[in-house]
Amino acid sequence: MLEVVRRHFRERHYSPRTEDADVFWIRHYVRFHGRRHPGELGKEEFQAFLQHLAADRCVSASTHRQALSALLFLYTQVLGRPVTWLSEIGRPSTQRRLPVVLAPNQVATLLSNLQGEHGLLARVLYGTGIRIQEALQLRVKDVDFSHRAIVVRHGKGGKDRVVMLPQALVEPLKAQLAHARAVWQ
Repeated sequence: MLEVVRRHFRERHYSPRTEDADVFWIRHYVRFHGRRHPGELGKEEFQAFLQHLAADRCVSASTHRQALSALLFLYTQVLGRPVTWLSEIGRPSTQRRLPVVLAPNQVATLLSNLQGEHGLLARVLYGTGIRIQEALQLRVKDVDFSHRAIVVRHGKGGKDRVVMLPQALVEPLKAQLAHARAVWQ
């Protein structure tokens, strides 16, 4: 059955990470109910699983929502069963928190205490605004020193975009590339 679920994800062009996460929760749901087919399970089993996550496993509200989303996909998209009783199921509430923003001097202190590749990575993240996964997947051909730009390929949503490369990062990045070439030769 999980192969059928994976096929549905791929037909809809979901990201591999979303597919893996949702398949994890669907597998966990099936195992929780003694490997019974989800087509045999209904509202009570659905609710029991979500209550198990909240009460016994103490998962966060966002994790609970991720599991709920996976099960909704399973029932509506794969099994073709409407989930008319969804409004009757309780959901955990989340607390709104103010974002923590560092002052410029705090950022400078933090970045000055990071050295080597980790420090350069942190400066690239801060200076360009790209995500960690995007920075880790950068290739040499993605950095354009002449136009001071970085091409982010297959970013969030599978989209490509171009971000500005700060002048302060040009020389450190060139030095890192030279060091990497020397190591590989």
